[in-house]
Amino acid sequence: MYDLIKESISDDNAALELAKSEKNVVEVVDVISELSLNDVEKLGTRFKKFPIGCDLHEVVLGTCSSDLEKIDLFGNCMLSNMIGASIHICAYAFSDIGEKYGQRGVEVIEEVYNSTDVPLDLDHFGKYGAMRFPKEIVKCGGACYNKGPGFTGCPQGRIHKRLIEKEKAEAGDIEKWIEFSSSVAVNLTSEQGGEEHSAPIEEAKYVADLAKKHGKGLETIMFVGDGYDDLITGFERAIDFNADIFVIEGGPFNLSDNPNEAFAKAIVASRILCPGKVVATNGAYESECRVGLRSGLNIIITGFPNNHHGYMAGYSPKTARRGNFGLPRVIKIMNEEIKDKTTRIPIQREELISLSQAVKIAGSDNIYPNKIGSFTVGDAHWGVIKNSKLYKTSNIDNNLNDISNYVDGSSVALFGGRFLSWVIAKELDKMVDEIIISDANPWIEEVTVNHLQKELDSTIISGNSDDVNAYETADNGIITSTVKGVSEQVLKKVPGALKLV
Repeated sequence: MYDLIKESISDDNAALELAKSEKNVVEVVDVISELSLNDVEKLGTRFKKFPIGCDLHEVVLGTCSSDLEKIDLFGNCMLSNMIGASIHICAYAFSDIGEKYGQRGVEVIEEVYNSTDVPLDLDHFGKYGAMRFPKEIVKCGGACYNKGPGFTGCPQGRIHKRLIEKEKAEAGDIEKWIEFSSSVAVNLTSEQGGEEHSAPIEEAKYVADLAKKHGKGLETIMFVGDGYDDLITGFERAIDFNADIFVIEGGPFNLSDNPNEAFAKAIVASRILCPGKVVATNGAYESECRVGLRSGLNIIITGFPNNHHGYMAGYSPKTARRGNFGLPRVIKIMNEEIKDKTTRIPIQREELISLSQAVKIAGSDNIYPNKIGSFTVGDAHWGVIKNSKLYKTSNIDNNLNDISNYVDGSSVALFGGRFLSWVIAKELDKMVDEIIISDANPWIEEVTVNHLQKELDSTIISGNSDDVNAYETADNGIITSTVKGVSEQVLKKVPGALKLV
């Protein structure tokens, strides 16, 4: 493991082998802890490469706070929906807002579900449903983030001031909340010494099991803590919970002597260990966000004014305070730090639509967490978006059955070598003798050809990134990209090929 991680810093093929291998949490953290920051950033960037790890960058938006009027909550949600940002549901705030209007919290999330179609990410949720807190907690000005390091738990004892009787009064709604959600977050920090910050681990496990029962994506929130023992505890619990996404909290809960380096190392270790290959932060100072993005961070959870995520990410001590509108700042930071812009930074509505179409064509039974060989088909984003209304309403021209009926002959060329082409190749295996893979990116083409050759009976051939020659060589051609601009460009070169969207 030690040698493979070291080799992966500068070698894509070593990183590919590392991604496929069984990992030991302690070994991974041990090796990462010895690396220089420069090597950590190189390794994290390598693990942000298809198919080693997710290469999308995303903002998730907290739209609510307990003192918002309902019209403002819905306006925030509709704006998030317009730009294609997943909505982070702070369940206690939805319930507080609902209470003011004579509604249960679950009725508010149902209204949001009906008026939006982006993924809904449920947080602050316990064994009775939405957590509830007194006014001094829900109106907290963010003292811990504003003051700076370091706390090991909420200085106001937040979790021990829950209004349990209020929670119990709506306990019958618990599963309905999860049904409306695309993903569910649970907090593991009570296991890391943050007993004042999160519910007991048994409660988190109960919610995690409920999310899995309903097929929802699972996020596990953990502190950087001391950057070693605390992280090991968090990673081991996350893996025990079968988490899809790791969420790393820095800021005042990063207690390392070198916080930026510790945050970067936590991110890259997460990239290597996380089953769903997606790593987020729910709170990190500006310097941590920047080094994290250079080290493999995919998602920053931010928020509208008065939502606590609005100040928890992208600011610094003395500037992190309630009332901040974090989204514009986070977008600017992302665009300054991400140099390889293969998609827009962050992804927007069009990218979400393309992803949902790819998942719909592939079929939810064929994607993450299911595998072809050693790799899952897609990552946690695939597993989450299939639970969204956007997925349900996405239009596609052809599904797998249509593709099978289209193919007539002994060879087929697939234009595009990413995950959807894997599923299509597997579907066509045994129907054809030869499958040609052509992708504009030689690395993607090479990896896909090598991988499918091991897993399928058909002969898999490289198209050498030459779509026209691949099309002329094969009996049939299929454009596997669901990105409209890409699909249309390829169609101009191979006008007789089957287009999927």
